[in-house]
Amino acid sequence: MILHELISLDVLRVIWWVLLGVLLIGFALTDGFDMGVGALLPFVGKTDTERRIAINTVGPVWEGNQVWFILGGGAIFAAWPPLYAMSFSGFYLAMFVVLAALILRPVGFKYRSKRESATWRSAWDWALFVGGFVPALIFGVAVGNVLQGVPFHLTPDLLPVYEGSVAGKFFGLLNPFALLAGVVSVAMIIMHGAAWLGLKAEGPVAARARAFGLYAAGVAFVGYSLAGIWLAFGVDSYAFTSEVVANGHANPLHTEVAKGGSWLTAYATRPWIIIAPAMGLGGMVMAAMGLRAGREVGTLLWSKLALFGVISSVGLTMFPFILPSSTDPKSSLTVWDASSSHLTLFVMLVVTLIFMPIILLYTAWVYKVLWGKVTEDDVIAEHGNMY
Repeated sequence: MILHELISLDVLRVIWWVLLGVLLIGFALTDGFDMGVGALLPFVGKTDTERRIAINTVGPVWEGNQVWFILGGGAIFAAWPPLYAMSFSGFYLAMFVVLAALILRPVGFKYRSKRESATWRSAWDWALFVGGFVPALIFGVAVGNVLQGVPFHLTPDLLPVYEGSVAGKFFGLLNPFALLAGVVSVAMIIMHGAAWLGLKAEGPVAARARAFGLYAAGVAFVGYSLAGIWLAFGVDSYAFTSEVVANGHANPLHTEVAKGGSWLTAYATRPWIIIAPAMGLGGMVMAAMGLRAGREVGTLLWSKLALFGVISSVGLTMFPFILPSSTDPKSSLTVWDASSSHLTLFVMLVVTLIFMPIILLYTAWVYKVLWGKVTEDDVIAEHGNMY
């Protein structure tokens, strides 16, 4: 027996679907509070010292946290090449905006405190705000569009075709449901950033962050609930209308897919997945209570649970679909027909099982070393050595 045949192709596809979710959730749980701090920066710091306190709570870790985003993109490229090709083709301008916003972050961190000018520092503070707010908004908008289906179709030789201009495709993403998903995403990121500042900062910075985070948790709870109702009654789902070969060739055109019905029928066929939205809503409530009471570690953990639950609920609700097509449902990408080869998935899994524990152990060690609060005295004493 060839070694990679020890695990069947259909099982490997599910494993890599789960691993992709793990990477995306890892990005949200870690870099999410970095973006949240950036989005809160102009509002939680009234003085330059207070803003430097907020910046230095994430300064030592943001680069490592952003690696999860790179790993997620790499996993899509290697494990799900059709998904990579079609999503980047359709969301090209949106991806460009996200990358431009993310580029502002390292530049802002490095250059903000190089000059004493208040105008200079204020400009970079707003750049850091853009670097946190814009990616969170666009990621949420992207999820909202994926749930509705993306307007593409496949040619017989599997080339993706999108209708309209680049600008038209970008502004077409800004529909009401997708914007609601974007608002939920931003609110959750702000809640997460507030929980982090409550843990790592003190005094007025932490107090203001908790106040903003409390409101953000409320917005996230209401917005996510409304999105669930809208998804149940106002957004068509996708379903197979022909036999599915879970370990067959990666060709979406080999199966028939119909559009119609509700995504929430997934909860009737797989009732156990209700745990995901329950964790999302429950985590928001508990995070809000923690922010109000001034709790620290527990609040951050509840916030992480909320993010985990919300993101998981999207994947579990859509399974096995990963990128539906609104204009040609037959072209929709699913777990069963959009993956790399059997051998590629197996080799990648072996590499992941070797290096993922190392990454997790190193990340845990970094957070242990950097544990503790950033205080005003730290910023003043280390004036030339901190952001």
